[in-house]
Amino acid sequence: MTSAPAATVNQPAATDGDTSTDPRTADVAGDLINALAAMPAGHPSRPALREKTIEAWLPLAHHLAHRYTGRGEPTDDLVQTAVIGLIKAVDRFDAGRGVDFAGYAIPTILGEVKRHFRDRTWSIRVPRRLQELRLAITEANNTLTHSLGRPPLVADVAAHLGITEEEVLEGLDGARAYNTTSLSTPIGPDGGTELGDTISDHTDDYDNVDMRASLGPALALLDEREQKIIALRFYGNLTQSQIADQVGISQMHVSRLLTRALTKLRGQIDADAL
Repeated sequence: MTSAPAATVNQPAATDGDTSTDPRTADVAGDLINALAAMPAGHPSRPALREKTIEAWLPLAHHLAHRYTGRGEPTDDLVQTAVIGLIKAVDRFDAGRGVDFAGYAIPTILGEVKRHFRDRTWSIRVPRRLQELRLAITEANNTLTHSLGRPPLVADVAAHLGITEEEVLEGLDGARAYNTTSLSTPIGPDGGTELGDTISDHTDDYDNVDMRASLGPALALLDEREQKIIALRFYGNLTQSQIADQVGISQMHVSRLLTRALTKLRGQIDADAL
């Protein structure tokens, strides 16, 4: 993507629909976009004219980007995103459709900025439906707080948006994924403890989990007596002599059977791991 040129110093601020408070600047910007729209795609003068056109309309992109400052995103990122929207508007504008450029560019730029908030600012990605629902709920909260003179209830927001209360609650729940809390966040009255300190540092023994998952099928391959000996030794915690008394064989025989069963188990588990 071709980057837009930097805005010149001391350019006048833009207003919606105008690139500048100076009518002459607005006229120049309008003439440039119309000339660019009329110029054939392969014309050798088109790249230079395109650059001048983007530069002339930069104040509009800056103005629209600054609408969204103070919402948790750096202003520079918002301006860059708005300029990308402006470039798309310049490249796609068709004067033959009877719409002036400002009327086409403003929703294009705002759409790019809103997509930035939707796609880049969530700490945890949630479905697009929940992202859009969060924005709708936020706007409804602002509107209803002003009109009602109090914070709106879930029922108020649901009625305003024409959705169910369950959907509002779902949107509020999904909104929790927008920002996450650092494990280094101080907690407690003295701030000497961090959030991460409250989380156990004992990690699950995944190797043992895998071993247990493989052990069941491997045990099923042993004969009934071998299974009983294994169970009495490792689950019943009996000695070989105690096992011998229960099974009715010698302690030496128990030792041989136990060794053979464990060899079978290890071989089966190693084979499953391959």
